[in-house]
Amino acid sequence: MNTTWLKFAVQNTLRNRRRSGVTVSIAALGTAAILLAGGFALSTYQGLSEMASRSTGHLVVARPAQFDKDEDTPLQHGLDNAAELRTRLLADPDVRQVLPRVEFSGLISNGDKSTVMMATGIDPDSEFAVKGPFLSITAGEVLSNDAKTAEVMLGEGLAKSLKAKPGSSLTLLASTADGALNALDVVVKGVFSTGVPDMDLRFIYTDIATAQKLLNTQRVSSLGVFLARMDMTQAAQQRVAAANPELKVKTWLDLAFFYKAVKDLYNRIFGAMGLIIGVIVVFVVTNAMAMAIIERTREIGTLRALGTLPRQLLTTLGLEGMVLGGAGALVGAVLSIGVTVFLLVVPMEMPPPPGQTKGYPLLITFDALMYLATMVSMVALTVLASTWVARKTVNMPVVEALAHT
Repeated sequence: MNTTWLKFAVQNTLRNRRRSGVTVSIAALGTAAILLAGGFALSTYQGLSEMASRSTGHLVVARPAQFDKDEDTPLQHGLDNAAELRTRLLADPDVRQVLPRVEFSGLISNGDKSTVMMATGIDPDSEFAVKGPFLSITAGEVLSNDAKTAEVMLGEGLAKSLKAKPGSSLTLLASTADGALNALDVVVKGVFSTGVPDMDLRFIYTDIATAQKLLNTQRVSSLGVFLARMDMTQAAQQRVAAANPELKVKTWLDLAFFYKAVKDLYNRIFGAMGLIIGVIVVFVVTNAMAMAIIERTREIGTLRALGTLPRQLLTTLGLEGMVLGGAGALVGAVLSIGVTVFLLVVPMEMPPPPGQTKGYPLLITFDALMYLATMVSMVALTVLASTWVARKTVNMPVVEALAHT
């Protein structure tokens, strides 16, 4: 019986091909729009999460005061036993690498001009091997542990401000861990761009040995723990925190304020867009089914007179809505997949976001669960719209339905 009803539903939708085509087209465009917008949002989330975890590590291990309090002197809340702790962390099979970091601020001078700097001391060999191309090198080379002299990498804006280039000699000035003032001559190894002009105007990288020599300490600010996979983060955090109760372990998500802000904004934007598209589809399907049912009121009265029950008619009309919604959802999904593949074959670039100088690739993420949920929702909306419109007509008195003109 169900197969027969479905057959009748398909045949009825083909009675007025133009109206059914318009309905299917609206459902298809709505489905494609939701899937493409959702795929773009997912792609953005993945890119931002990858960028955030590359920047800090999947986990950041430090003393509690490093996260909660301001420092009176550089590395006041730093780690003393970083090498021993790093060895213990590397023993975890899920840990791919542990990177120490020394964060400090001060002045950088070319002899004629001095400006504020925000500096980070890193282990160059491990940092660039683990993180990959997280910086765009515009001149020179990246740092290495084999350098015989103290070297730095400058942000593009800072290099321009100091008129420095690879090979230039500069002087770093900073307070030491015991509060004294120290200076150190360095050579520019390279110039980089993060894509954020405000950061490029102040940011520098140097190796940990140079940073510790300038600050007159053997401490590090924190350890960034890089895991084999992103989904290991929560379990690894619990293990590391349990093994080191005197320390505080934060995840990349705890520190990714930009990621959270963008995700909240996109969720609101695309949520509202999805709601609007859903309302449009409901109105279109409701209008199409209302016209179809009005035209077939006498036919419905005849079927009622022959003994067809109202619920049977309601089922058939609901199946018509399901056929229209299902066809539209399927076409929309195919269209969305086509656009996704096209963007992989023919790359397109998005304009730079506010506050940045570099664009990023336009990519659409394919997520099977999102596709399934969207298609099921589209079919459900069309079925509900159809049955809601049909319920009054199928329950109309038979005589009144037969007399309808």
